[in-house]
Amino acid sequence: MRRSPHAGNCVFTPSVTHLTFPAFLVPLPYVVSYRAVSMKEAAVSAERPQQTLDPAGDAEDRMVAMHSDPRFLDLKRRLTGFVFPASIAFLAWYLLYVVMSVYARGVMSTVLFGDVNVALVFGVLQFVTTFGIAILYSRYANRRLDPVADELRAELTGAPAHDELRGGRA
Repeated sequence: MRRSPHAGNCVFTPSVTHLTFPAFLVPLPYVVSYRAVSMKEAAVSAERPQQTLDPAGDAEDRMVAMHSDPRFLDLKRRLTGFVFPASIAFLAWYLLYVVMSVYARGVMSTVLFGDVNVALVFGVLQFVTTFGIAILYSRYANRRLDPVADELRAELTGAPAHDELRGGRA
């Protein structure tokens, strides 16, 4: 708890929340902000006896420990191994589309058939590429990320693995 020089008769207490990652990652608690409370409320909370055994603290310790688990690190490596190359490839493809639209107007305005030109085909292919990457990621995650993430989550929370909830479907 800290006192604010601007708050007059109130203090600020830490407000703990959890980071929200993609579904396979475990939330990690951290202090996000300070919440203003009245001096009276702060005094009441200070008078409460502190619990010596915090069940949530044990869960938080397990979450923090999970971040150094080799399986978790491998899971993060697998995720970045797909996401970064796919993102770079898509951004390069998009940049090619933009650069050609600006500097290669002659090529982009080449009519292929009817009213369809190269620029229109490139534009439509941007959407096709987006959906293609989403489908590829979904298949990759189902095959390479979700089984390990479900195992780690089940180990951490004691809840059944996601496979068990899906009826064993892979």
